[in-house]
Formats: sequence, C-alpha cells, structure tokens
Amino acid sequence: MDPAHDRRTTLLAAVALLAVAACWGSTFFLIKDLLDRVPTLDFLAVRFAIASLALLLVAPKALGRLSPVVRRHAVVLGLLYGVAQILQTAGLAHTPASISGFVTGLYVVCTPLLAAAILRTRIPPITWVAVALATVGLGVLALNGFSIGYGELITLSSAVLYALHIVGLGAWSTAQDAVGMTILQIMVIALVCTLATVHDGIVLPDRTSDWVSVGYMAVVVGALGLLGQTWAQAHLPPTRSAIIMSMEPVFASFFAVWLGGEDLTTRLLLGGSMVLVAMLTVELAPRRVVEGEVPHIAV
Repeated sequence: MDPAHDRRTTLLAAVALLAVAACWGSTFFLIKDLLDRVPTLDFLAVRFAIASLALLLVAPKALGRLSPVVRRHAVVLGLLYGVAQILQTAGLAHTPASISGFVTGLYVVCTPLLAAAILRTRIPPITWVAVALATVGLGVLALNGFSIGYGELITLSSAVLYALHIVGLGAWSTAQDAVGMTILQIMVIALVCTLATVHDGIVLPDRTSDWVSVGYMAVVVGALGLLGQTWAQAHLPPTRSAIIMSMEPVFASFFAVWLGGEDLTTRLLLGGSMVLVAMLTVELAPRRVVEGEVPHIAV
C-alpha cells in the first residue's frame, strides 16, 4: 500500500475514534437524567435493540457477507461488551459514579497488558509513559478518596472485559467486515442486556424527550459509535486505540460544563490536560517508535 495513503487512513481512523469518544462523553448527562425514570438494564436493552434495527435497515445484507469465522468473532466481542455493560452497571450500584468512571477507565492499562500477552505485541516505553499519564489523568479527573470493595472489584472486571474487546477488535476487525461485525455485535449486546432484565419486565420511556435521548444514544452513539470503533480498530493497534478512547471522560466533563451547568474546576483542567497530552504523545510520535504491525488473528 502507498505509505502516504496508509498514513492518511490511520490518521482518519484516529480522528474517527476520537469522535467516538466525544459521542460517548456527550451521553453522561443525558443518561444521568434518563436513569431517574428508566432502570439501567432496561435502557441498555432498548438502546441496543433500536441500534440493531437501525443498522439492519441501512445494511440488511451485511450480515450475510460475513464468513463463519468472522461471525464467531463478532459474537465473542458482543458477549464481552454486553457482559462488561452489566458488570459496570452492577458495580455502579455499590460504588460512587466518579470512582466507577475511574476504575472503568483502567482499560487503558489493561489493554497493553492483554495485547502483549495475547497478541505478543511489544509495547514501547513511550507508549507505557502515555498509558501511565492517561491513568493518572483519569484519577485526577475522577477520584476524591478511594477504597477497594465489592463494587470496585466488579467494575474492574468490566474494565478487563472492555480491554479484551479492544484487543479483540484490533486482532479480528477488517474494514470490509466492519458493518456486518458491528450489527452482529450490537445484536448480541441487546440480547445479553435483555436476558439480564427480562425476568422482571422491561420498563420503557414514557416521555417524548426520553425517547429522543434513547434514539440519539442508540443510533448515533451506539450504532454509529461501535461502527466507527470497529472500522478504526482495523487500522490502529489496541493500545493506541485505548489511549485515544481514554478521552471519553474528558469529553464528558466538557459537555457537563458546557451543557450541564457544572463548574470548571482545577482538577478538571489538570486531569483533562494529562489525558490529552497522553493521547498526543502516541499520535505525534513517529509510528515506528510507538507501534509495530498489528497481528490479525483469523481463527
């Protein structure tokens, strides 16, 4: 492939992943309001069911073009993500939201460890520096005291599963299969969340404004967001992807200040700046210094 074209593609993938992180960050104040009226798992089941239908309507033949191996990979990835969502939700019931956000964000640490163990990827020192900087930045953003308890351990389990999802996408996703893989992943996530909550019935939103919020989070953030992540990770190493996605809480704080009326604090500025510097470290350093070729596993 032409090196210039390859550089443009990886840059576009990084921008796409940053846009995904921004979309995820934009949902925090919406979800906080919505969950006062709709249980979390019910919201997740409805959200991902709508996302599945939206993608199936747009690309009805994409699933049929997937090979049996790719379908198996997409099912595994969907299960990882769906169970991670449930564990994160269960942990949130036993730990403050700020600490939950920090512990979940530890996927930025888990990802290079798992990538090194599973993909035999060598993680260069400059990338470890970026990982450490992003982790400290997340801590400054979120933490005001910290103790390890049941909720934190469950949430840490979700962070490991999110990291496995990122590593799996890096190993299995290809640009040509991105749409089909996304649809199947979201269908599996919807199924997992529905099975987790269907025993006591599913509560649906009863306000027009709530349905608008759910629609935005289903179609734009859920369907298009996971599609963007799946395509981008076909071109980016897992650790680099995780560091870019660690910008999510920074965007969440930005939107909370801009649209949610929260105060702009020194902690927010300091923590956000550290995560931003971590992302720029891996983006601006020469590619040969920060990454090797991402192995794609076909079985």
